[in-house]
Amino acid sequence: MERDAEATRRRLIAAATAEFARYGIAGARVDRIAEAARSNKAQIYHYFQSKDGLFDAVFEAHVDEAVRSAYFDATDLPETAGRIFDDFEAHPELGRLTTWYRLERAGAEASMHELVAANEAKIAAIRDAQTAGAVTAAYPADVLLGLIIVVASAWTSLPPEFASLENAHTPAQRRQFVVEAVRRIVAP
Repeated sequence: MERDAEATRRRLIAAATAEFARYGIAGARVDRIAEAARSNKAQIYHYFQSKDGLFDAVFEAHVDEAVRSAYFDATDLPETAGRIFDDFEAHPELGRLTTWYRLERAGAEASMHELVAANEAKIAAIRDAQTAGAVTAAYPADVLLGLIIVVASAWTSLPPEFASLENAHTPAQRRQFVVEAVRRIVAP
């Protein structure tokens, strides 16, 4: 049987994910998070010490999930981009959390060593694919990784006035655009 503390912590993370995705750190309110989690503010401070600590826990939970995911294949970067697109489609809060992280927490004390290590491994794998001639060497490996992520997450970062573009194409069509764009970028 699951301990009550673990269930409370998971509810707080889920409620905080929705709150932070919608309002960012500055706009999020711990009372709304506590209410949505069927908990209280004291529990938030008990488990996470502060609102910033709670945001870090939310972000780290999503980073952990992304790092564990087996979506990366340096020999098939177009499909890798398609899978990243799929993740953002299935979890629209990820794009918003990432944006809030960049705006409000970049450079903070939060430890992202796992993410940095995962990105370094991906960059090394891209370099190997470049050396083997499977991927273009026209761009440095770290630039290719950045381009793939940006192209795959493009629809999450478009300004609101581009909503008509998003609605003009099905998710499957948008995914295909991402895959094809990355195919052209990485072609040797």
